[in-house]
Amino acid sequence: MFELRPYRRHNNEIAYNPFREMEDLERRFFEEPFADFFRSGDIAEFKTDITDEGDSYVLEADLPGFDKKDIHLDISDGTLTINAERHSEHEQKDKKQKYVRVERSYGRYSRRFDVSAIDTEKIKAKYDNGVLRLTLPKKQVELPEAKHLEIE
Repeated sequence: MFELRPYRRHNNEIAYNPFREMEDLERRFFEEPFADFFRSGDIAEFKTDITDEGDSYVLEADLPGFDKKDIHLDISDGTLTINAERHSEHEQKDKKQKYVRVERSYGRYSRRFDVSAIDTEKIKAKYDNGVLRLTLPKKQVELPEAKHLEIE
């Protein structure tokens, strides 16, 4: 239910105070009653890795259990938005009675990424074995042309 942990007194002795643990538990519960379920967006967002491949970035997003048709990629105002939506089988009333336990999460998942330094016309996307892989080519930096000026 809650972790028993010692705390230090002023004279640096370690002592356990069960009342402090209960106060912390009660405070966390009433301030944010569902924080443990939604901590750091574990349900509302998916995990990604981004690597720099020199001329491009590769973004890999874990989206297990999604159909490719349920994943949407949109680019607007320099922002790439990845949306994925999974529907529950137990939403149907005739199947609802058969479930003993439901632990898989369902709903809408979304992440946004700044792509202002990306050549958005050349982005490639692939979805395989629950992993969305985006290749994001970097924009070519155009250096100003060097000129020699003659003095009159």
